[in-house]
Amino acid sequence: VQLQASGGGLVQAGGSLRLSCAAPGRTSSRYVIGWFRQPPGKEREFVASFQVGTGITRYADTVKGRFTISRDSAKNTVLLQMNSLKPEDTAVYYCAAKLNDRVPYNYWGQGTQVTVSS
Repeated sequence: VQLQASGGGLVQAGGSLRLSCAAPGRTSSRYVIGWFRQPPGKEREFVASFQVGTGITRYADTVKGRFTISRDSAKNTVLLQMNSLKPEDTAVYYCAAKLNDRVPYNYWGQGTQVTVSS
């Protein structure tokens, strides 16, 4: 599975950005697509995930109520709508995929930089 992340940029605090994760080709309904981020000088952390077959979503507590993950099935793309952005959301964002909910993520896209200015 090849993943292509896009949509990062520079935004002021309180603003919005939408990230896209394209997965060209056919994606099994058991796939889980996730977004992770790595803030400067910190470890990579989970942000949100979307289970393709069921539509089940999960969010990190730090982004609940501000970020929304969804899927555009026609384009085989998973979107991360980020609203009410804070400077602490600044990070390199990565999308990832795994075959089902029971295994680790083993497919990773390139990162996209999100910078939130105060």
